[in-house]
Amino acid sequence: MNSQLTEALARLPAYLGGHVAVSVTALLLGLAISLPLALLSMRRPALRNVLLGAASVVQTIPSLALLALFYPLLLGLAALCERAFGASFSALGFLPSVLALTLYSMLPVLRNTITGLNGIDPAIAEAALGVGMTRRQSLIMVELPLALPVIMAGIRTAAIWVIGAATLSTPIGQTSLGNYIFTGLQTQNWVSVLFGCVAAAVFALAVDQLLALMETGLTRRKRGWVAAGGAGLALLTAAAVIPGLSQTRATYTIGAKPFTEQYVLASLIEQRLRAAGHSAAIREGLGSGVIFNALRAGEIDAYVDYSGTIWTNQMHRTDAGPRAEVLAEMAKWLMQEYKIAMLGGLGFENAYALAMPRGRAQALGIRTLADLARHAASLSIAGDYEFFGRPEWNAVRKAYGIGFREQRQMQPEFMYAAASHGDVDVIAGYTSDGRIAQFELVVLDDPRHAIPPYDAVLLVSPKRMNDEALLAALRPLVDAIDVTAMRAANLRASGGGGASPGEAARWLWTEIERRKGR
Repeated sequence: MNSQLTEALARLPAYLGGHVAVSVTALLLGLAISLPLALLSMRRPALRNVLLGAASVVQTIPSLALLALFYPLLLGLAALCERAFGASFSALGFLPSVLALTLYSMLPVLRNTITGLNGIDPAIAEAALGVGMTRRQSLIMVELPLALPVIMAGIRTAAIWVIGAATLSTPIGQTSLGNYIFTGLQTQNWVSVLFGCVAAAVFALAVDQLLALMETGLTRRKRGWVAAGGAGLALLTAAAVIPGLSQTRATYTIGAKPFTEQYVLASLIEQRLRAAGHSAAIREGLGSGVIFNALRAGEIDAYVDYSGTIWTNQMHRTDAGPRAEVLAEMAKWLMQEYKIAMLGGLGFENAYALAMPRGRAQALGIRTLADLARHAASLSIAGDYEFFGRPEWNAVRKAYGIGFREQRQMQPEFMYAAASHGDVDVIAGYTSDGRIAQFELVVLDDPRHAIPPYDAVLLVSPKRMNDEALLAALRPLVDAIDVTAMRAANLRASGGGGASPGEAARWLWTEIERRKGR
């Protein structure tokens, strides 16, 4: 069997279990809120309009943005609870995902319940009252059964929406089938991407068909069909969630940002911990702000960050002195502000850098960013989703007066091929990415030092800063990885070598050991 498919199958219990848990919880919570609100607004047009308007507004918010917004809100609330009551809760992963997906599920249920009930001929309700029924009896025994097909259609739509949107919960730390998709896109593992898409689609179709069976049973008054549909949903949920819950809870949680190098390094740390007899898990695909806040709050125990990111995004510094001074000042600031321990650098730098095809650069006589500035008005540039909103980009524009003809954002794994094929002229790449050499690109010099140093550094959460088991696993990595080895590992895990991040991490550790034994 294909090694990538084997790895995908091995991760299925954890990914599917997380996906089902968050989807089912959000859908049930959405039903518990939406159905009573719809019934309450039946004879209250003003309330009905407000509810439908609010639910419609929520639906216009992109699902990824809605998911991301809940994390900082809950993080602040958790901090307030900690100060006020001495107890806190996890703001990462499950809770923000459930809350966002619950809001997403409400519109179809609200709208279809209200539409179904309002669509009933008023004469039928009057007839029910005429034979001595109360309004409640009329609602339960006459109106709801007649509106049931429309209501069930709304529930089925909500289920499909929630299951689909749950794949986007990965960036805020919720394990889901989206882990396959996000990781696969970054590492160009199309088997993983396809596996995640198919798994999510099969799950959604299975839920939809079971809900359809329940709908048919309710409409035709066949209790056996209703019971079969309900039992099928319960069994499907249990079969997906229980295997994930039965797995031993990891002692350590390692964070990873959403690009190939981070997946490799997180896998390397995980493997070192497992080799020492400790259980470990990876929270992957976390954004720069999310992962740093998660470390502060103890939601993750360790991860690799970059000095330039902390210097600009967290410390809000625009100056940059000698590398040693920057690292020393940053380590001091992390400890004083957040009690975060910086163990040291891994030994390589992964800086943002503008790069372009070697032949194109030579033809235009471009070797530095100053040279690029003279031609930029006729060129296009592509960067990842963060770059053009980061201080580094503003610093480059200010230092060199660069203004491009066109500015595009795309997934990092597509940028390199786009530059190589001439779809864009310049990209904001990463200096330790092996795809620079693979696609014959050249990194442009930055003589004015607009982009600060980006040394890869190991960070440990406040609650783990004195944990000798974790520190013992991390210390051998300090100053052990040079940029050549990291580029090779990146290339192996990003489509150039056909390896998974875990396989690339094992190769990287072998390389570290080999160099130590010289």
